[in-house]
Amino acid sequence: MKLRLLFLFVVCLSLRSQLFSQADSVNNEPSAAPPVKITGFVDAYYGYDFNNPSNHEVSAPFLYNYRRHNEFNINLGLLSGSYSNNNIRGKIGLMSGTYAQYNYAAEQELLKHVYEANVGVRLAKHLWMDAGIFASHIGNESAFSIQNPTLTRSIMAENSPYYQTGAKLTYDAGKKWLFSLLILNGWQNIQETAGNSNKPVCTQITFRPSKNVEMNYSTFIGNEKPDSARQMRYFNHFYITAHLTKKLYLSFAADNGIQMHVHSSKYDNWFTSSLILKGKFSTKFSTSLRGELYNDQRQVIVTTGTPHGLDVYGASVNFDFAPYDGALIRLEAKQFMAKEKVFTTRTGASNQSTIITTSFAVSF
Repeated sequence: MKLRLLFLFVVCLSLRSQLFSQADSVNNEPSAAPPVKITGFVDAYYGYDFNNPSNHEVSAPFLYNYRRHNEFNINLGLLSGSYSNNNIRGKIGLMSGTYAQYNYAAEQELLKHVYEANVGVRLAKHLWMDAGIFASHIGNESAFSIQNPTLTRSIMAENSPYYQTGAKLTYDAGKKWLFSLLILNGWQNIQETAGNSNKPVCTQITFRPSKNVEMNYSTFIGNEKPDSARQMRYFNHFYITAHLTKKLYLSFAADNGIQMHVHSSKYDNWFTSSLILKGKFSTKFSTSLRGELYNDQRQVIVTTGTPHGLDVYGASVNFDFAPYDGALIRLEAKQFMAKEKVFTTRTGASNQSTIITTSFAVSF
């Protein structure tokens, strides 16, 4: 049934695109950018965790991408279609892979393969309103590994929303400023959580002082527990990216969140940060270094079952080879060190984990 729906989706988009092309020819008008676009992405990988967990899942409980151990698999296979003109726009994307398996585990079966599905309308010259399922406004690391300076996402990106469902107003004031106001179903969910009628309110401000520098500040304010608990969550995310030279790229990001205790004025706090430096040797070869930390000792986001929660440091090195445009072969080695024994092993638990991941990704 899923394959039939996917086939029908591709055929309909292809026919729609052909109809627009034929219309241009009949009217003897010059061909413009087609309003319908079809894109795809496939990311195949193999990962090995030296803790050698017996369940074929990496030992780190806070990782959701490239999660299979000692196994060849697909992290993300995606086929997307989009339509846009001067006043309306829409996107739909269907996916499969271990990214969907682990990130959408709590969603209904029918929704687990929907990467995005949204529509938008222009309200004024620079103002758009969009509604549906779309990528998160938090963070600068995409679900598309080929767009990121490192193969795997940082701990902070893995444990903040990948996707959102709701409505948003976006004011794009040209090349320098972008402002967004969002009302969502929740932190990371498509369907509303049982017993929770709260709708979080979120914001995003992006500033580009030059073509080489981008700064962003995003927020999330809402109750992520049942209404009766009233555990308000206040979350702040900041990042800055800079192309220091044509061959050197820098990214720094930091999160801080607090969540209220049940029926109390006390709060639990978590914070995290990452620093990434990428260097290009040539048009085909590059390498990246990453250092990061994640502190969630009250286990607001990551549940470890240990007395003092998660307090972990990580470092990674990445080697990339791009044989052609739209193709990327990557190798990454990363090491985690935690204060508690939060990593599973074949015989018990450990306070450290070493993981090597390779990937071959193609976008078209």
